[in-house]
Amino acid sequence: MGLPVALLFLLVGVVAGSEGLGHIGFEDYGFAFRVGTTALVLILFDGGLNTPAASARQVLAPATVLATVGVVATAGLVAVAAHLFGLSWAMAMLLGAIVSSTDAAAVFSVLTASGTRLRRRVGLTLELESGLNDPMAVILTTAITAGIAGGAAPSALAVTLDVVRELAIGAVTGYVIARVGRLLIMRVHLPAAGLYPAFTLAVACLSFGLATLLHGSGFLAVYVTGMTLGSGVLPHAVGIRRVHDALGWLSQVLMFLLLGLLVFPSRLLQVATVGLTLALFLAVVARPVIAMLCLAPFRYRWRASAYVGWVGLRGAVPIVLATIPVMADVPGAHVLFDIVFFIVVVGALVPGATVPWMARLLRVESDAPPPPATMIEVDARAPRGDELRAYFVSDQLAVAGATLAEIPFPEGAAVSMLERGGALIAPSGATRIEPGDYVYVIAPVEHRPLVELLFGRSEEH
Repeated sequence: MGLPVALLFLLVGVVAGSEGLGHIGFEDYGFAFRVGTTALVLILFDGGLNTPAASARQVLAPATVLATVGVVATAGLVAVAAHLFGLSWAMAMLLGAIVSSTDAAAVFSVLTASGTRLRRRVGLTLELESGLNDPMAVILTTAITAGIAGGAAPSALAVTLDVVRELAIGAVTGYVIARVGRLLIMRVHLPAAGLYPAFTLAVACLSFGLATLLHGSGFLAVYVTGMTLGSGVLPHAVGIRRVHDALGWLSQVLMFLLLGLLVFPSRLLQVATVGLTLALFLAVVARPVIAMLCLAPFRYRWRASAYVGWVGLRGAVPIVLATIPVMADVPGAHVLFDIVFFIVVVGALVPGATVPWMARLLRVESDAPPPPATMIEVDARAPRGDELRAYFVSDQLAVAGATLAEIPFPEGAAVSMLERGGALIAPSGATRIEPGDYVYVIAPVEHRPLVELLFGRSEEH
């Protein structure tokens, strides 16, 4: 059964908490918020680094609609359902805003563990949506919390203008900081490779901080910064991505541990009925319906829309957002926090356990070959003019069955290694390319289109 790995640490936190075996007393929501904000910065920056801007443009419109209209609509449906259970409209709207965003990391951790690969458009939509909808959920939660704490609910127009302003400032700030950061990292030669991830981490923090000071969305800024930096050539790019991937996962784990420590099992029984019902409503009704309606204008096949709607798992973001009303001393905020626990857990158990199975049922699995068992990474202080890429040899390719000497490689291109049946082969001119092989080609960057005419799209795309 596939489940997000971070869910295990949620249970560890509950067991280690004040009412568990560890008896660790922890109820500092302010500390949890500060740690959570830092964790979200690291998670979003890592997500941006791994989202290619060129590919993201293909799904920018549908992902943006999901991340804006979809978030608001999901929050609204959850608010209506919560109000039916006796919550005031203000508290119901606040709960809806808190749980309105999704977490692609939870989805892809399950897919990776099960070996499932999604069709390109579906995977990119999920990935980009999760990066864009976090800032929207933060803005909604902050605005509603401020309205409740101030005694007056903000008008829809005021919230809309605030959303547009924060998103615009965040996007522009993130892009500008990324361009400046790229200029510096390409010109400055640091004495050690380990300093390059530290430099990009500083760029991420600067992007978040500056956007926040300008009253923009710091979370959107840091995501745009990561995506802009990751879409170009970076020195020591392999090390940079590995470090930020590790930081992103550590942040996920830390946030789930904190949620577990903040949960009091004795209080959960009081909200078990409403929590479980709302969690199931969000996972089975609200998210799928809203996703299919949002994607309808973009000519997604119904199977793809249904899958995007089904796998809208919740992750670290609701954990952070649920602490905001508690810190603002909103009456009943602790109840909302306990309900969020059910939504995160049930959302991981119900859709999460069926992510690979639904991919097969709805036929959204990619028919692309699996990645090669052998991954070769070439790292360098300065960008090179050539690159090493792996290509899968299908039986439809003209080069299948030919020897390397017979293949008209562009100037400067050569095969450095073959992988066949999990074994590595040192090639020579007489080596024959067979269907099912992985061919590692080193070639000048400008000759990539010519190489792809021979071997198709590489596995690094």
